[in-house]
Amino acid sequence: MKVGINLLNFGPGITPDSIGRWGQAVEALGYHGIFISDHVAITPSVAPRYPEPYYDALITLSWLAARTTRIDLGTTVIVLPYRHPVLLARQVANLDQLSGGRVILSVGIGNAQDEFAALGVPHNRRGAWSDEAIEAITALWTGTGFVTYAGKHIQFEQVSAIHPSQRPHPRIWIGGNSESGMRRAIRHEASWHPINQPVATLRDTLVPQLRAEAERLGKPIPPLSPRIRMRITAEIGRA
Repeated sequence: MKVGINLLNFGPGITPDSIGRWGQAVEALGYHGIFISDHVAITPSVAPRYPEPYYDALITLSWLAARTTRIDLGTTVIVLPYRHPVLLARQVANLDQLSGGRVILSVGIGNAQDEFAALGVPHNRRGAWSDEAIEAITALWTGTGFVTYAGKHIQFEQVSAIHPSQRPHPRIWIGGNSESGMRRAIRHEASWHPINQPVATLRDTLVPQLRAEAERLGKPIPPLSPRIRMRITAEIGRA
């Protein structure tokens, strides 16, 4: 089992220096990964939980890549519809190259309607768009020469393939606590990344559901990579 930390990249008191020092401390303590949250437009629905200053997820991970040597660098989660897949494929591939193959790309479809509106992105098509984005990004990472992708929502022609350090491509985790998120992880044969679910719920409900859904679809059971909220208390054995 590997254990990582969701490092804060937002809010009062967060600075480039504090992010760098926290990253180095997490690596020195022996953790396996640093994970960064993603927003682009800090709108009224986003600000209460993710206040300014807000440091972009991928730029923050590049900052951490220069200040660490071995720890994995991941997102939890990149909101796929906020970036064109050609742009995201290049950004993540370059980050993987610059970090020596340490990237984990965790993705989700997002939910904040006012953030979608600020970016001019249709909220009601985010699931279908994200499925195509995963396919398009993977095609750019694994293709040769120039790549063309023709989906219902995403199309591009003759874009140069870009190969990350990890082959065939960086590890992909797919977030989403709903059945659709679970099915998306199964269909794309990626790790499933549920967020803030109790351990008992994962064990007794969600993992059996994941197994049954994979069997129904005739696909392998995907690895489980949950993000779990740990509360530190003064009493041993209680949370």
